[in-house]
Amino acid sequence: MTPRTSVSARFFMIVSLGTALTLTACGNTTQPQSASPTDSASASASVTGAPSPTSTAVYKPADAKGKAENVPVPVLPEAAKANTKEGVEAFARYWYELLNYGFETGRLGPINEVTSSTCAMCSKVFPGIEKWSSDGRWIVGSKIQVQAVTSKFLAASGEYQVAVQSQQSAGTLHNSDGSVGQNVAASGVLGDLVIAKYVDGKWFASNVDRLGS
Repeated sequence: MTPRTSVSARFFMIVSLGTALTLTACGNTTQPQSASPTDSASASASVTGAPSPTSTAVYKPADAKGKAENVPVPVLPEAAKANTKEGVEAFARYWYELLNYGFETGRLGPINEVTSSTCAMCSKVFPGIEKWSSDGRWIVGSKIQVQAVTSKFLAASGEYQVAVQSQQSAGTLHNSDGSVGQNVAASGVLGDLVIAKYVDGKWFASNVDRLGS
């Protein structure tokens, strides 16, 4: 894919189970039998050493009531690490996952780490993400679904072109009080061009922009 567009851009549950440990003591029917020091120490050790319930952060998508919570950061797939046609295509898909992560959380650090500061689409889309993710505001929806990615894997000055076809879902931009600040309509089919280069064993987006822009 390519560059950016307006604020119309792209935009997992583990329930922890707790276990309880109970200890019972047996007594003489005639008279109470006190536990020996050894038994007491053993019981104490059992209780002390019992694993405590652990809680796992649960992913919650953004909705009309509030921001998304515990959104997992996209992980670079193994395929996207190879200096191959399949590698650069996998990287392009990963780039859009990072863009969606940015829309959902307002965090652009991960995508900035693999993108040039001169990225054309970024200069158009990132400001909107920053605006609607600050001062208590948030974005619902507007995710980008990548439909097709293809590259001829022909380098020009060390850079490779990847054509990306995608579509953005409808979304809503919410103000800090929950009111709707803006509605984002679903897009038609979009065509972007990702320009990537392989540097120090990693793919890097030199530019992303809309085809025909």
